[in-house]
Amino acid sequence: MTGQLWGVGLGPGDPELVTVKAARLINAADVIAFHSARHGRSIARSVAAPYLRDGQLEEHLVYPLTVETTDHPGGYQGAMDDFYADCAERLAAHLDAGRDVVVLAEGDPLFYGSYMHMHKRLADRYPCEVVPGVTSVSAAAAVLGRPLCERDEILTVLPGTLPPDVLAERLAQTDAAAVMKLGRTFTNVREAFELAGRADEAFYVERATTADQRTMPLSEVDPDSVPYFSLALLPSPINNFVAEGTNMEASAVGGSVTVVGLGPAGPNWMTPQVRSAIAQADDLIGYGPYLDRLPDRARQRKHGSDNRVESERAAFALDLARKGSRVVVVSSGDPGVFAMASAVTEVASEPAYQDVEVVVLPGLTAAQAVASRVGAPLGHDYCVLSLSDRLKPWDVIEKRIRAAAAADLAIAIYNPASKTRTWQVAAMRDLLLAVREPATPVVIGRDVGGPEEAITVTTLAELDPAQVDMRCLLIIGSSTTQVIEREAGRLVFTPRRYP
Repeated sequence: MTGQLWGVGLGPGDPELVTVKAARLINAADVIAFHSARHGRSIARSVAAPYLRDGQLEEHLVYPLTVETTDHPGGYQGAMDDFYADCAERLAAHLDAGRDVVVLAEGDPLFYGSYMHMHKRLADRYPCEVVPGVTSVSAAAAVLGRPLCERDEILTVLPGTLPPDVLAERLAQTDAAAVMKLGRTFTNVREAFELAGRADEAFYVERATTADQRTMPLSEVDPDSVPYFSLALLPSPINNFVAEGTNMEASAVGGSVTVVGLGPAGPNWMTPQVRSAIAQADDLIGYGPYLDRLPDRARQRKHGSDNRVESERAAFALDLARKGSRVVVVSSGDPGVFAMASAVTEVASEPAYQDVEVVVLPGLTAAQAVASRVGAPLGHDYCVLSLSDRLKPWDVIEKRIRAAAAADLAIAIYNPASKTRTWQVAAMRDLLLAVREPATPVVIGRDVGGPEEAITVTTLAELDPAQVDMRCLLIIGSSTTQVIEREAGRLVFTPRRYP
């Protein structure tokens, strides 16, 4: 007859959170095994101490290294594999002698725990049972008083040892998250939350449920003070306090509408303020391709539509808000530049929607994005014009082009062409050539920030309308705009000093 092996979870640190079954097994075991670093202090043993009895054998399993380097031929992993193999044989000797062995584990034995290394090596040779424990994630949510997740929300648990960009991608795509294994990884973890635009929603919890417990917003933590036994928690966005500046509070009717700018392309162009607002929303409304940029979350509803129904989209958003929903209306670039902010505020000014809260959050504009790719062509006075005659007649556009040209402004041209509008670029070019030099610099930016990004620098005389479509933005230089060819790369800029 061999002994029985038990993997016993002790919970997050408070001895009173040890389960009744765990306490009984600890007290009855012949052998108590526990891990520690080389300093010899075992958190697991200290938690289990109230349940130990005299006469029990103890197996102190001391890690040969934690984060240090090693001259082991197999490197860090090789040294640890040898250590776990040795520990397993030490425990096997007791089991072969008929002694019951309890391996203590902080939290839950099979949740980032060292016990699992014993389980993999011994469970097929001896009777074995695992006793679950309260995880540090559950404890952190409890001490913060914040629900982890509700309804169909998704909770993601991540190790802080992942690269910041990988962590950021996962954090951006989930509702709630816990990031384990902090300590030396903390700086990278906080960077990941910032990259994901969710740092303002996150909390730091250290040694939850113990006398040394510490909690605070993640952004306020001193990286040099972070121990391994800590985690970063992103609670359920449904119950998050509103991040400063997002103003997602419910209005008098119970809901709100926030109009946001996603920037010109992917997540790297989106502001943290906008990310926070999107994470807290119940309903997301916008042009279908813009909504496709955002991750699907089980608790959120997406309402995509055609790009020519701005007023209807605005009314739909305001109606949802009147029913209590937190609504986010998305635009590409900045919502106040030829986008949804104007449509929403216009409809919200109607008597039926006087009591609905409307907030506009800015985004990086397409004009800024294209300008940044070549230097600073908008470095002095400039104007922004749309060539679309869908909502205003061409004669108005023509007057404004002439006025901007006469004022010697650099011009950012939005909506230059589409499948059904193919003549406006040539007409604009001819109007400008009447008053500007043929060598005036022109920048064509296409899909900036996207997979098909292309930047072309040409002149007004050589501007080819066939190169321009709806995914392009044009920048027409002023009389002072310069194109400088350099060994390190071409620069286009408009000096801040005017002759």
